[in-house]
Amino acid sequence: MRRIIYIVCALCGFSTANAQKISMVTDVADCGQIVYNRPVTSSFEMQNIGSKPLVIKTVKVSCGCTVVDYPQKPIGVNEKFSVNVTFDSRQMGHFNKLVGIYSNADKEPLILTMRGVVVRDVVDFSGKYPYQMGGLGVDKDNLEYDNVNRGERPVEQLHIINKSNQVLTPNMLHLPPYLSAVVSPSKLAPGLSGTIYLTLDSRKLRDFGLTQTNIYLGDELGDKVSDDNEISVSTVLLPSFQKLTDEELVNAPKLRLSQDSVVLTDIKSKKGKCIIEISNVGKSTLEIRSLQMFTMGLEVSLKDTKLAPGESTKMKITVLTKALKKARTKPRILMITNDPDHGKVMIPVVVK
Repeated sequence: MRRIIYIVCALCGFSTANAQKISMVTDVADCGQIVYNRPVTSSFEMQNIGSKPLVIKTVKVSCGCTVVDYPQKPIGVNEKFSVNVTFDSRQMGHFNKLVGIYSNADKEPLILTMRGVVVRDVVDFSGKYPYQMGGLGVDKDNLEYDNVNRGERPVEQLHIINKSNQVLTPNMLHLPPYLSAVVSPSKLAPGLSGTIYLTLDSRKLRDFGLTQTNIYLGDELGDKVSDDNEISVSTVLLPSFQKLTDEELVNAPKLRLSQDSVVLTDIKSKKGKCIIEISNVGKSTLEIRSLQMFTMGLEVSLKDTKLAPGESTKMKITVLTKALKKARTKPRILMITNDPDHGKVMIPVVVK
């Protein structure tokens, strides 16, 4: 049985001295998991919106395992047409097939991409989808990239399922420059599941410590954003101590906390408070470079951010119980320091 994946594209032509141009919504069809030896077809739906008839002169493929069906006659102005690409799926593993469409629209070919993975049996996500975002069920509404070093590109996954009775086009909205997303498959028929792979490019993060943002999951191109399809994303970029000499390590500052967690019980008022003493038991000045909270409902004040050897200071933590109940993530306080052994300090907050 063939799985049909519809991708909408547009061919734009101009009757000027310049060559006609080609534009499209997307040039990639991601087929997701494909069963071995069961051919799959991706249909790229297009339209000639130029001022002249469009002629496809020839089509070139990256290998003999791919067959392309395309119009052999001139395509009239505003006429819609499709280019159907079929992959025979006779080779196990990931595939990435390229198709070059040569036409009178441009000297350069229009490149279409068909990708996915050939498997013996399709394996679906075995967990639950507790969050509803439009017509999609989602396994989580919060992503955390923890302990990231500069230069790394960690990947997180969102598992989704189409709970509607229509074919949906999952897509991520409002991605910051340091995040990119790949949806596989790019189209979801009713009842089918898929995966969204979100890659973090740590080189594009400006500051060490915690970076937080919100992204949004849509089920069709052009979806609007709201609290109903919001996904929170947090990243902790660690400072690097790789270039320190042996002498610098021996004479480094050393952080000591009076307690490494906050546990508050029997809070009857709207607020709960705790004091943690921070000491420098090292041989050089301790710097608290960043002090951040993962969630709403926490307030932190610190008198001194630089401690000479032997000095101490107090960190006051206030818990706003009502606001904390609305938090999506676990309440924590993040501290970034210049102590090579405690560059990142995470203090969990528990309210019982």
